[in-house]
Amino acid sequence: QVQLVESGGGLVQAGGSLRLSCTASGGTISRNAMGWFREAPGKDREFVGIISWNGESIVYGQSVKGRFTISRDNAKNTVYLQMDSLKPEDTAVYSCAACPAQAYCSGPVYFEYDYWGQGTQVTVSS
Repeated sequence: QVQLVESGGGLVQAGGSLRLSCTASGGTISRNAMGWFREAPGKDREFVGIISWNGESIVYGQSVKGRFTISRDNAKNTVYLQMDSLKPEDTAVYSCAACPAQAYCSGPVYFEYDYWGQGTQVTVSS
């Protein structure tokens, strides 16, 4: 069974950057589209973005478009979320999720995903 572990979260000032990693163990994610979501207290889970298995197709949520970049290194079984120009409203727990291998995931529909990480906290101070 695939396990996903996020890392790289922390406290950063507004305008700063962070890079999150999502590393898989117990199996390969090289054939899985991978999504990023975030959840802030009192708010619904929000779609951040999704990257296809080969990295050729990436879709971002509206609120992060132009500031966040998703990439992957299948040799390292890892997906990344580069977050630039961070804002206080980006404060949330960020989680990665694996779409079933060779399946289509639309992106924001969270129940399409098979496996989830436990998340990493990102706090952006003003």
